[in-house]
Amino acid sequence: MIKEFKPVILFLGKFLILYFVLNIIYGYYVESFKNKPDPMTEYVSRQTAKVISLFNDTGKEIKTSSSDKGQYVYINKGDHSVLSVYEGCNGLNVFIVFVSFVLSFRPPQKEWIWFIPMGLIVIHIFNLGRIGLLFFITQHYPDQMYFMHKFGFTAIIYLSVFGLWWWWVTGKKFQLSTRKGSERV
Repeated sequence: MIKEFKPVILFLGKFLILYFVLNIIYGYYVESFKNKPDPMTEYVSRQTAKVISLFNDTGKEIKTSSSDKGQYVYINKGDHSVLSVYEGCNGLNVFIVFVSFVLSFRPPQKEWIWFIPMGLIVIHIFNLGRIGLLFFITQHYPDQMYFMHKFGFTAIIYLSVFGLWWWWVTGKKFQLSTRKGSERV
């Protein structure tokens, strides 16, 4: 009976080990900045501010400022702070779940060399959009902020991860390159 479930047990074992090891490293990374935001949170916040600026027609500058009292970055509209971006919003934890799954599902092969970076970029873009939309919701629908942050956009970002996993699991049907003389379905 154990032989029947051996692939599943191996997958779960690899996944859990990778996930916990990467999360421990991430925890040390975050803690190393004490009471300041980590560079990834600052980077994601600045990028989000740039994306928001593309859609800003109010004439007020969209910029970021770091907190002196915590591990978060403010995204400001003019002189008004609209949204606080905490370390958990930087996408690194979602990256960890994604990478752990991809590396655990199949033995290492050359496909993951392009798939993991491409997946991280897709997740990052979804995360920038998520934070940008939360910025908009905070201004125009503040009573919806909690629900959208906690459930709506969390579901969307994890659906993007599940979509990438699905692509990885069904891999041969959706390869990016085609070989001359061979057809891919």
